[in-house]
Amino acid sequence: MRRAIRRAYLLGVTEAVTPALVDKVVDIMGADYPDLAANRSFVRDVAAREEEGFRATLAQGSQVLEYAIDRLGEDEPLAGDLAFLLHDTYGFPLEVTEETARERGVVVDRAGFDRHMEIQRSRAREDFASRHRTAADRSSYASLAADHGPTEFVGRALDTAEAVVLAVTDDGIVLDRTPFYATAGGQVGDTGSITSPTGRAEVADTTYAVSELHLHHVREIEGHITVGQSVVAAIHADRRAAIRRNHTATHLLHWALRETLGDHVKQQGSLVDADRLRFDFTHFEALTSEQIADIERLANADILKNPPTRHYETSMAEATEAGAIAFFGDKYGDRVRVLEAGPHSVELCGGTHVRALGDIGPVKVVSEGSIGANIRRIEAVSGTRPVELLAEREEKMAEAAAQLGVAVDQLVTGAEKRMAEIKSLRAELAEMRRSASSDQSGDLAQQAVAGVVVAAVQGVDRDQLRDLAVATRDRPGVAAVVLGAAPDGGGAALVAAVSPDCELNAGELIADAAATIGGGGGRNAKLAVAGGRDPARLAEALEQVRAAAGIAG
Repeated sequence: MRRAIRRAYLLGVTEAVTPALVDKVVDIMGADYPDLAANRSFVRDVAAREEEGFRATLAQGSQVLEYAIDRLGEDEPLAGDLAFLLHDTYGFPLEVTEETARERGVVVDRAGFDRHMEIQRSRAREDFASRHRTAADRSSYASLAADHGPTEFVGRALDTAEAVVLAVTDDGIVLDRTPFYATAGGQVGDTGSITSPTGRAEVADTTYAVSELHLHHVREIEGHITVGQSVVAAIHADRRAAIRRNHTATHLLHWALRETLGDHVKQQGSLVDADRLRFDFTHFEALTSEQIADIERLANADILKNPPTRHYETSMAEATEAGAIAFFGDKYGDRVRVLEAGPHSVELCGGTHVRALGDIGPVKVVSEGSIGANIRRIEAVSGTRPVELLAEREEKMAEAAAQLGVAVDQLVTGAEKRMAEIKSLRAELAEMRRSASSDQSGDLAQQAVAGVVVAAVQGVDRDQLRDLAVATRDRPGVAAVVLGAAPDGGGAALVAAVSPDCELNAGELIADAAATIGGGGGRNAKLAVAGGRDPARLAEALEQVRAAAGIAG
C-alpha cells in the first residue's frame, strides 16, 4: 500500500477526477472560457475517459516493469532502454521506475536512460535547426514579396492566366499572378504547367514561399524561363475540379458530424486531395455503422437538393455574426472568406469550392478510426469515386459468389451454409484429434517417472500439443506433463500441464527451457505454453525441464 501511495504521489493521481472535481474546475474557469460551461457534461465524459485510459496505461506499464524485474539475473541492473521506454511510452517518471526497482533490490542503468534521452533531445534539436534553416532560406522570398507585393490569386474564376515571372530559383518559379492554389487549410496545391516563349515547366506542387507569395515547384524546365518573361500558367483543371468536390464535401461532413454526434465535434485537421478527403475531429469514441450511415445520409440529402454555394469575402465580425465556424489551423485577418455550402454549413474557408452542391456527386465514408486521445479521423470520397468503389465491390462480390457456387443475391445465405459446414468439419476434426491424443497419451503416460512425463513428440501442431499434454496429465498415475515439439509451421513449442493436487508449477517447469529455445511463454501454475525460435535445442530444453522437476537421470 505504501508503495502504491508513493507511486500515485509521484504521478500526481492521488485524487480521482470525479464529476464534482470537474464541475469545480469548470466553475473556476467558465468565466474566461464559456465553452467549458456550455459543454460541462462533455467535459465530464472526456475527463473520465482520459483518467480511465491513463490508469490503464499505468497498469500496463507496471506489468512491463514488474515482469522485467522478475527476469533479471542476480545483481543485474534494469536496462536503461527499458526505463526510457517506460518514460516515453507509458508516462513513467524515472523516479517511479527507480523507486519500484529499489524496493526489489534492483538498480536502474541511469547512464543508459540518459543516453536515450539525449538521442531524443538531439532529434528535437535537429528538427528545430532544420526549420530554422528553412526560415533563413526564405528571407529572399520575403524581400521579393516586399518589392512586388503578394501574388494575385485568380484561380477562383480562371484555370489559365497570363503572368510575369518574378523569380526562378532552385525551389521553383514565382509569378506576379497565378491560377494555382497554394497548399493551405488542408487543400493540396495545384499542379499544371508554366509556358513561356522559350521554355515550359511542369508544376508538381504549389505552396507559399512566404505569406501570400505563391511558389510553383517544378520538376524541370524544358528550354529556359527567365525573370521578366510573360508566361501562361495553366492548372490541371480536372484535378482541381475533383479537389473542389472533396473540399466542399468536407464542409458538409463537418456539419453532418456535428448534427449526428453533437456540438462538441470540432475540426482538428484535414487533407483535401483529388482522390480523397480526410477529416480529423474531436470525439471520444468510435463511430457506429449507424452513425456513419446517418452522416452520409445527411450530406447526400443536401447534395441531392443541389442548392447553390455562396463563397464571399467579408469582415471577421460579420462572419462571426453569421455563425461561421473557423476551421482548425487556419489564420484569419480582418477580412475573411465565408463558405455557405447549402442551407446548413457556414464556415470560414479560403479554399476553392463547387458552385452548387450537386456538383459534388455522391459522398461515401470509406474509413473511420482513432488517431489520438479523443481525436477521430474519417476518410471519404466524392464525385465518381463512390461509383467506382461500388463497381469494384460488386466485382468482388461476384467473385465470392462464384467461389461459393451461388448467385450474388444469395451470397450471405451461401456463406452461412459454408460456415456451418466448416464448423461441422472442425468439430469432427477436433474429435479425431482428441481420439488420437487419447491413444497417444496412454503411451506417454507409461513413460512417467515419479508421476512426471517429459517427452518430445512429432507430427503435431501447437493446438494438438496442448490437447495431448492435457490428455496425458489426466491419465492415472500422472501428476505433471511437459511435452516439446517442432511444429510444421516452424520454431519450437513447449506445453506444461500439472494436475490440481500437484505441487509443481507449470510456468516454473518451462521457464528456463523456454529461454533455451529462444523464446518465452506463459506463467500459469497449472497449464503453461511457451514458444521459441530454435527447435535444434529442444532436447537440451527438455533436460532442463527434467532437472526442474527433480527427475534428471
